[in-house]
Amino acid sequence: MSAPSPALPPDFLRWFASRGWQPRRHQLDLLAAAQAGRSALLVAPTGAGKTLAGFLPTLVDLAGRKRSATSGLHTLYISPLKALAVDIARNLEAPVAGLGLPIRIETRTGDTPAHKRSRQIARPPDILLTTPEQLALLIAHREAEAVFAGLRRVVLDELHALVTSKRGDLLSLGLARLHRLAPGLAATGLSATVREPEALLRYLVPRTEAAREADLIVAAGGAKPDLRLLEASRRLPLAGHTAWQAMPAIYDLIRQHRMVLVFVNTRLQAEYTFQELWKLNEDALPIALHHGSLDATQRRRVEAAMAEGRLRAVVCTATLDLGIDWGDVDLVVNVGAPKGASRIMQRIGRANHRMDEPSKAYLVPANRFEILECRAALDAVEEAAQDTPDARLGAPDVLAQHVLGMACAGGFALEDLYDEVRSAAPYADLPYEEFEQVVDFVATGGYALRAYERFAKILRGPDGLWRVRDARTAQQYRMNLGTIIESTTVKVRLARSVRGRPGTILPAGGRVLGEIEEDFAETLTVGDTFLFAGEVLRFEGLHEDEALVTRGPPGTDPAIPSYAGSKFPLSTFLAARVRDLIADPFAWDRLPAQVSDYLLQQRRRSILPGPRDLLVETFPRAKRHYLTCFPFEGRLAHQTLGMLLTRRLERAGLRPLGFAANDYGLAVFGTRDVAERIGREPGFLDRLFAEDMLGDDLEAWLDESAMMKRTFRQCAVIAGLIERRHPGQRKTGRQVTISTDLIYDVLRKHQPDHLLLRAARQDAATGLLDVRRLGMMLSRIQGRIIHKALDRVSPLSVNVMLEIGRERVYGEGADEILAEAEAALLDEALA
Repeated sequence: MSAPSPALPPDFLRWFASRGWQPRRHQLDLLAAAQAGRSALLVAPTGAGKTLAGFLPTLVDLAGRKRSATSGLHTLYISPLKALAVDIARNLEAPVAGLGLPIRIETRTGDTPAHKRSRQIARPPDILLTTPEQLALLIAHREAEAVFAGLRRVVLDELHALVTSKRGDLLSLGLARLHRLAPGLAATGLSATVREPEALLRYLVPRTEAAREADLIVAAGGAKPDLRLLEASRRLPLAGHTAWQAMPAIYDLIRQHRMVLVFVNTRLQAEYTFQELWKLNEDALPIALHHGSLDATQRRRVEAAMAEGRLRAVVCTATLDLGIDWGDVDLVVNVGAPKGASRIMQRIGRANHRMDEPSKAYLVPANRFEILECRAALDAVEEAAQDTPDARLGAPDVLAQHVLGMACAGGFALEDLYDEVRSAAPYADLPYEEFEQVVDFVATGGYALRAYERFAKILRGPDGLWRVRDARTAQQYRMNLGTIIESTTVKVRLARSVRGRPGTILPAGGRVLGEIEEDFAETLTVGDTFLFAGEVLRFEGLHEDEALVTRGPPGTDPAIPSYAGSKFPLSTFLAARVRDLIADPFAWDRLPAQVSDYLLQQRRRSILPGPRDLLVETFPRAKRHYLTCFPFEGRLAHQTLGMLLTRRLERAGLRPLGFAANDYGLAVFGTRDVAERIGREPGFLDRLFAEDMLGDDLEAWLDESAMMKRTFRQCAVIAGLIERRHPGQRKTGRQVTISTDLIYDVLRKHQPDHLLLRAARQDAATGLLDVRRLGMMLSRIQGRIIHKALDRVSPLSVNVMLEIGRERVYGEGADEILAEAEAALLDEALA
């Protein structure tokens, strides 16, 4: 039950009035909860003043407190993005300066210099804005108890974006430690998109407190967003993601608005889109590029230019889609399908970041199927429907990392740390035996590895406390901390040619532009060109961990670096709406003619499935036989289904040669006619798609899969079994792979129930394979599989057939190849 809303101090009321504002009800309610020492979750639409609400209790408290030399850290703010932490610090300067408060505000991210981080330990600011990874480093410091002893509040921004990943597990463990270091600490969660607020309430308070001890505050009101579909001036293809045909229209929108954020889903798309818009930029408009692989200095420069209103557009990825308040942004353009309703609502909110003004945005589909996704997203936004994922169970590899951190912090008693860990929501149901196994793993590497001294990282002292083995182990922990394990990267440095000596490059001296993946860099030969940081670069060679480049000649056909794991999956919620849309001809009037005509052609040539049905089509083509199906459950689930189906078809003697999948469907191809077998054996199709494929078939495939080794590799790095970085050196991706693959084989043979093997299976099931979603699909279609035997490819199957044998070509070249293949297939389908 919330306390009565308090009145603001006169100075604060005058400051609000000077801005033409009045304190909103939810801001006062959050202030009341904080003053009562209660934790709270504020759910409010974009522009509702969530950030100010989160900090208002801190500012009021600090304004009434006499500053002293012993004043320490009062409020800790935690953001999922470095850019968001920096932006919030900038925004806080206005009320602090306007009220004349003697408050010191600082940020601490991976970009913060080491000398500043050391000073923050010795002399903490009043308010520190940071990230989950930096919090983990802080609580693992030997001075953590002194730093956090006076902590009064912790503010968790964009909480929904944190709790569904391993970063959320890490943050929950850090929050549990903060509650122990600072008894009476109140936590405030801020979010604009929450499907199940009760789960977030449990996240905010220790398990020992009842969930009712945290208040739920929901802000009312907010203008509905003005979200539209960008009408295509030409016929869209059935596949491809560059949206090249929309670039002139996007540029026209930039010319018509003050500042535009152009969101894309991958860094590859960001580089491509920026380059295409720059080619159209006859007006020399200031357009910038922002993504996570660019150098931090470049990103900060772009952010500062946006804040000062010096840019007309920024092409960006998810690095800017959470909470950042760019007041002059008056339009958001989302290139490609949004893949989720909550994600697009977050991005829309970056435009007109004010509660009472509608945010204006356009969705730009890159192909005809993405029009269906965009239409489903438009309907979801109109209904304010959410599709944030469910809260997750805590990962054991993250817990192992935390255990090592607590040993670095000065040591822990086993039972005390167990109680503390269980107070974190993701680990509330952790059995003591599993906790002991995690501690044993950190201490020895586990049963199969305990003979190797290098895996022993913590020791139990005579006083019963577990402490880090030595200073070097503690240093390696600090260097390797985190849960975001991307592929190994190399820096991209703009090198200088030696004057008078053509072809000679100086390895040092030029500025760093950012990072590209090591795998991509190793495909380059001297003279190759590629797009990066908005420029065409010429590759000059590798020097240690740097790719040396010079500015490339104009008119070349550059490649674009791609990054593993950067593509968003289609959400379950949006996928269901797409199926509903396809199955309802009365809804086709709301679709562009090119899409409704396409669906009508499919209905004439084959059939369209109902929302709970699975359509399976079989047909011959070019001396092969094809089976296509359309679950509309996203690429991950379809890839897993393809792996399992090919195993079953192989056992049935149908000789599958391979499969291809996208977000919408799956195509399996082979040398034997599946249709003949379906017609000859009643029930064959039902057995092929039976739910039991997620049992022994899945287990057998996992045992043989290279993907499991990759997943194990990531878990091993997070858990600290293998370090990527060492003092004075860094392992290459190949070295990490060799090390973890050897250990994987040893553990599979000698300790198949090892902690990290279990963690890898858990990750594979939830992240890479989407087993739960596939299981729900298999359950949904039982008795509802519709088979259509055709003499040639159908219009619907063309989309997934275009995925077969796609060459690794970038930019317009890729679209030209797809367009040629599509034209041939459609001619065949509609002949």
